[in-house]
Amino acid sequence: MRSSEGSRPDRALPSDERPFDYTPISLSELPETPTRDRNISARAWDEAPPVLLGLGENLEGRPDAAFKRRIFGWLLWRAGPTRGPCRYLALNPTDSTIFYIFEVRAEHAGGGKGPDGEWHSRFRAWKEALRAAPLV
Repeated sequence: MRSSEGSRPDRALPSDERPFDYTPISLSELPETPTRDRNISARAWDEAPPVLLGLGENLEGRPDAAFKRRIFGWLLWRAGPTRGPCRYLALNPTDSTIFYIFEVRAEHAGGGKGPDGEWHSRFRAWKEALRAAPLV
């Protein structure tokens, strides 16, 4: 994207400021990398399982989960604001009964079990556990 003067690129909207897109979408249409202009709502995905649709329950603000990206074959979703409180869900796209949740309760508190069976208190470590158990 370029600014109207064409001199420099426009900045992507911060994740929390991107509008939610409810246009129906299939699994094959979910992108590999993050969208920079909108949040794809879990309600738009025609195969969204109940665990995903309920990810934002009991969180302040918009309860919809937003698709973030594919990460090592997992579908990564987030409900809640970027800095928390929020919940991330790594979902197996071929078997929605296999998933992992990472919760951010305060600025740096929270955690979640990864596919390695370990509890991770750091989001980076949780994502590294996903990398160690790729679905691709």
